[in-house]
Amino acid sequence: MSGAIIPLIFLAVVVVIGFQTFKVVPQQEAYIVERWGRYYRTLTPGLRWLVPIMDKVAYRHTLKEIPLDVPSQVCITRDNTQLTVDGIIYFQVTDPKLASYGSSNYVLAITQLAQTTLRSVIGRMELDKTFEERDDINRAVVSALDEAAVSWGVKVLRYEIKDLVPPQAILHAMQAQITAEREKRAVIAKSEGVKQEQINLASGEREAAIQKSQGEAQALVNQSSGEKTAQINRAAGEAEALRLVAQATADAIRTVAESIKQPGGMEAVNLKVAEQYVEAFSKLAKEGNTLIMPANIADMGGLVAAGMQIVKNQKQASSGIRVNVD
Repeated sequence: MSGAIIPLIFLAVVVVIGFQTFKVVPQQEAYIVERWGRYYRTLTPGLRWLVPIMDKVAYRHTLKEIPLDVPSQVCITRDNTQLTVDGIIYFQVTDPKLASYGSSNYVLAITQLAQTTLRSVIGRMELDKTFEERDDINRAVVSALDEAAVSWGVKVLRYEIKDLVPPQAILHAMQAQITAEREKRAVIAKSEGVKQEQINLASGEREAAIQKSQGEAQALVNQSSGEKTAQINRAAGEAEALRLVAQATADAIRTVAESIKQPGGMEAVNLKVAEQYVEAFSKLAKEGNTLIMPANIADMGGLVAAGMQIVKNQKQASSGIRVNVD
């Protein structure tokens, strides 16, 4: 039995020494090795070996980006308003040796520094500015942390404020202010709408009046043009009528003249004149009580006799018998 136990003990010792001699470092991690209690080297990812008893892995660090929740705290603004603020920090270990020996607890140091820096930044601002300038607050905290964390082997990447909670009384006042502001905007918007409506109506009436006046002016122009055309046409018609009447009169006179030149034409003219002469005196006798007689009544008788002679001559001419009257 004792002879079988010795090999087992030897095997166990070999296994323990093997575990202490070889170390597998995962990706994105770094191991700090101390030899006889002093920093010796930093193990990078992969299979690494150590000298048993002499070397020891003292610290293990992850090189990934680490989110760190900052506990909420009460901050006082420049106008003496209390705010409950909490946030989150994103940092990364860049130097494992400094992270091991630069601070006893760099996580706690970052958290405390973030809180004090945040109180200082908010204390220089008024309440309204804290809600409007979150990005400025975040940049100020990151700048202060990054400057201090250099000696800790840590790089602060960013800081984000999660909540800014004012007291309930401030919240009610802010809500009332927002409501009043919205009501004010609604009233202004309504008045602007009424104003624009009146402007549009006035502009529409003005445009309608302009269009109406332009239409009336065009109608007058068209009417005057039509009247002018009608007058021109009427004058042309009257001129043409006068020309036709004159042409007809000229033709009639020409015809009468041609007829007078024919045999018996002059006698016919004399007869026609005698008839009209007698007819004129007969009309005067019918229309009035006063009888107008020519100064030389014998002339009328002679005219009548001449007319009768012309008639006789015409009848004889038509029958082929010519009668001479002395």
